[in-house]
Amino acid sequence: MSSNGSVDIAPGHLGNLTTEQEALLRKLWQTVFMLYNMFEHAGQIVPDAEPPKRAGLLGRKSQEAAPAAKPSADVIEALQVITTDPQEQQRLSKQFTQLMAMKTPESIKLFRQGLEAAPRETIAQWRDLLADQSAESIREFQKILQGQSAQEIRAMVTGAVKHEHPDMVMLRFLRARKWDVNKALAMMLKAMNWRFKDFKVDEDIMTRGEAGAVADAESADKATKTLGHDFMKQIRMGKSFLHGTDRQGRILCVVRARLHKASDQCAESVEKYTTYLIETSRLMLNPPVETACLVFDMTNFTLANMDYVPVKFIIMCFEANYPESLGAVLIHNAPWIFKGNHEPCLGIWKVIHGWLDPVIAAKVHFTYTRKDLEEFIAPEHIIKELGGDEDWEYKYEEPVEGENEPMKDTATRDKLQLQRDDIAKRFEDATKEWIRGADGPQAKELKAKRDLLAREIGENYWKLDKYVRARSLYDRQGYIRAAQQSSGMPRTVPTRRTSSSAQSTP
Repeated sequence: MSSNGSVDIAPGHLGNLTTEQEALLRKLWQTVFMLYNMFEHAGQIVPDAEPPKRAGLLGRKSQEAAPAAKPSADVIEALQVITTDPQEQQRLSKQFTQLMAMKTPESIKLFRQGLEAAPRETIAQWRDLLADQSAESIREFQKILQGQSAQEIRAMVTGAVKHEHPDMVMLRFLRARKWDVNKALAMMLKAMNWRFKDFKVDEDIMTRGEAGAVADAESADKATKTLGHDFMKQIRMGKSFLHGTDRQGRILCVVRARLHKASDQCAESVEKYTTYLIETSRLMLNPPVETACLVFDMTNFTLANMDYVPVKFIIMCFEANYPESLGAVLIHNAPWIFKGNHEPCLGIWKVIHGWLDPVIAAKVHFTYTRKDLEEFIAPEHIIKELGGDEDWEYKYEEPVEGENEPMKDTATRDKLQLQRDDIAKRFEDATKEWIRGADGPQAKELKAKRDLLAREIGENYWKLDKYVRARSLYDRQGYIRAAQQSSGMPRTVPTRRTSSSAQSTP
């Protein structure tokens, strides 16, 4: 944040994209739409279009490999609509055959008929899109999403967006994969699988929340009781908490390392607690600020507090499932047993540093004094516990009876969800128009139309929120309510585009 109060928009973020970056954003959306089409009327994935050659001893071919499967007549006819050039058909044949591998013959015919009625620009886009793919890249997408329908994939994307501009979510994965569209998409799909299929973030963790954990702690089932008790134990003690912002306007998450002992709670409760805090912090961000500042308070840390399992989980979360969500990591007042002989690459830190992606490792800073902290956080935002001026301390407020009563109103929830699906469909249609007309005279108008729909997505989420998410401490204290004003679009304070030679751009 600059001295005049304006919010800096970093390079590669929404509102500060180069022409090349915006083109890659469009290409990522276009590839997402390709997946939607691929999984319409999809069946099981067929064997690879071209089986690998079988090798014998010392790598010599012991048997002639089976010939590559020939595309069906329907596939050939559809490809002929995309391009009439025989050489180009040959170049695109493998990836197009793999693209159609999950479709029934009838759905391939419908796809071909749709192409025949499509404008030239759409056909040209399909041709360019296929040229950027390989049979292997398409097969990877299929394997990641195997067993899911186009409707389920759409729901995952819309669900992950929540109140944000959808482009913000896409851009995080593009930046994390250095603007490689296929790698960014594969990363995003894996993260969404983790979110919706493996960890059930919205279906379980955020829907049940603190009140659900309190109820679980009274369960007759031992495993359920332990998980609920251990989850709430960490929240009540304030092992971690969200409070204040740093000099860049990033929300502060303080982790009191001295309060953690591996034997005090089950590992699953630590993972759920960590995910719960990350998800809650997302609701408190004020665009264009998209990242948080993580402060590990190492005061009174001993070897009894060291636990590598949750450290690995936190790293996995920020590297794979919530990329580009960390702005800075401050390790404050670390004792010698953590750093080892005053060198950051020895001792416990040496082990942890070896696990970190270089991008995240570059964001880690060791601080020891108030002056060190003031480089990142204004003195009035440093709490007294950390040696600052702010007279604030963590106090947990228990769930209030009836605070989740709206979640029983499934009729209103379903009505708002239908509205959300409709807005998402209109945003998808507007994005397709934007892709087609990116270089045309209506480009600015199409872009503005998408931004208005993105705002609608944000406004809809805040209407839906109390019907799908259990209230948290930060709702009771008013922090999340204050964040609702952003509604998925950059807030109304002045913004400033910044440049950086360190920013990886295509």
